[in-house]
Amino acid sequence: MSTTDETVKLPPVPAGSPPGPAPSRSASLEARDISAWFGDHKVLDRVSLTMPAQRVTALIGPSGCGKSTFLRILNRMHELIGTASLAGQVLLDGQDIYDRGRRITQARREIGMVFQKPNPFPAMSIYDNVLAGLKMNGIKAGRAERDDLVEECLTKAGLWREVADRLRQPGGALSGGQQQRLCIARSLAVRPRVLLMDEPCSALDPTSTRRIEQTIGELSDEVTIVIVTHNMQQAARVSHSCAFFLAEQGTPGVIVEHGPTETMFGNPQDERTSDYVNGRFG
Repeated sequence: MSTTDETVKLPPVPAGSPPGPAPSRSASLEARDISAWFGDHKVLDRVSLTMPAQRVTALIGPSGCGKSTFLRILNRMHELIGTASLAGQVLLDGQDIYDRGRRITQARREIGMVFQKPNPFPAMSIYDNVLAGLKMNGIKAGRAERDDLVEECLTKAGLWREVADRLRQPGGALSGGQQQRLCIARSLAVRPRVLLMDEPCSALDPTSTRRIEQTIGELSDEVTIVIVTHNMQQAARVSHSCAFFLAEQGTPGVIVEHGPTETMFGNPQDERTSDYVNGRFG
């Protein structure tokens, strides 16, 4: 799916809670009977999946099976595309994010997104990149709060030690792996309850990939993570559960099988799952 909408700026919402340290607000996310279309083309058919709080759920499957579309439905980015439509529900701790009375900006604040290609604001400083989400969401904070938040989020993203002495330098001057971790820090600054990741390591070197995987493991204690990945070794390393998507012979994408990662890789129930995780197709 295209990533041309990655830098869309959200309109401000009313000021929220202070950005100081807060207890975990990790939430469960549940998709119920999700179907999706681009115009007349149906790309997902009645997909249901529970993504437990404080766990990492990996979405796996070959290209074109609807994984990224499903991920974008989880925080209402699917509707940015003019021809897009959908049916079904997405429940954040039991509340449908598509309810008419629920603001789209609130859904995207609670359910953050990290894209395949790092997208920091290149001319903006590292410091201001981390805080960009606060400005977009109308969240006010004093200087001391901002300083503490920048250090906290960069630390959680595994980047603080590398950039602590150059916070005023442009974010675009960082390496690709560092830029991706900066985007993670930016997402964390608004205190999301869920963090979605669309192939966050696909363009990175092994060292950067390993550092982001470590960050994912550390973050899962406080935020629910849903990650799309084509790397089966990565899915096995970072996730607690997996969902295998497949679209066969021009049919819409469906979930063939889902369950604990250990089971999905060690004892899958469907032969197609076994073939995919063992590299026999895809």
